[in-house]
Amino acid sequence: MLHFFRWLPLLSRHEAALVGITAIWGATFLIIHVAMNHSGPLFFVGVRFLTAAAIGLVVFRRTLAGLTRLELGAGSAIGMMIFLGYGLQTWGLQSISSSTSAFISALYVPIVPLLQWAVLRRAPRLMTLVGVALAFTGLVLLAGPGAAGISLSTGELVTLLSAVAIAAEIILIGSFAGKVDLGRVTVVQLFVGGALSLLLMPVAGERIPEFSWVWLTAAVGLGAASYLIQLTMNWAQRFVTPTRATIIYTGEPVWGGVIGRVAGDRLPGLALLGAALIVLGVLVSELKPRTKERAEPRTPDREEASARS
Repeated sequence: MLHFFRWLPLLSRHEAALVGITAIWGATFLIIHVAMNHSGPLFFVGVRFLTAAAIGLVVFRRTLAGLTRLELGAGSAIGMMIFLGYGLQTWGLQSISSSTSAFISALYVPIVPLLQWAVLRRAPRLMTLVGVALAFTGLVLLAGPGAAGISLSTGELVTLLSAVAIAAEIILIGSFAGKVDLGRVTVVQLFVGGALSLLLMPVAGERIPEFSWVWLTAAVGLGAASYLIQLTMNWAQRFVTPTRATIIYTGEPVWGGVIGRVAGDRLPGLALLGAALIVLGVLVSELKPRTKERAEPRTPDREEASARS
């Protein structure tokens, strides 16, 4: 037993931070699901991320004057993905349970290498394709017996689309990490995500809801949580590889499912099997032979991260 624990790799402080925000992330599904009884999705997402941006403005007010074109472009691109990812996810939570949303949203992990293949021409590994197949099978089972013909409900479909947007966000964050100022790009992406949500309300035919302490408390609270999540992701992914980060993020649907069950969500047996296959698919998609891991060259940033941890 002691030999087993010696074998387990210790988490660096950057990886531990990602574990922490993953638990917070998992708890947001139930909060949003409840808030959707009192607010429309675009208004809620707008207030949530503009609150997060306001916090960022206060924290980084002294450094924002140095905003560069690269940081503005990077923040805007990431912010657009935040708008699409969280907007669609929130829309889906109007009609599906928080547990179902959490597990479908987790599909962004195997989607990341598929997007890299489509956009960056990086062919996925065999284990990635196996993971995608497992996750897709899990999605069909999670959707229910009526989904045998791959006919997802509207809520499930838009949540799946949100997973694609979140995957794109992860790729963009990884692409710009280390090239931009952490504080400035975080403020820009949060502001863009929130502003787009509010600006598109008339287009979607959504009105400002009647005042409710439920949506106000949830939006402001999640705004603070969103600021913490985005800032931590931007900071930690400078030192944690995309593979390690996505494996850590696998815990998100587990947290969401546990919290949803405590709150009364009761997924049927077939759906639970589907949820398990999604998590398994997410993990399998990130597996690679240990020989490749050992042969992977270490960059100066990684050496510095190891020294600091």
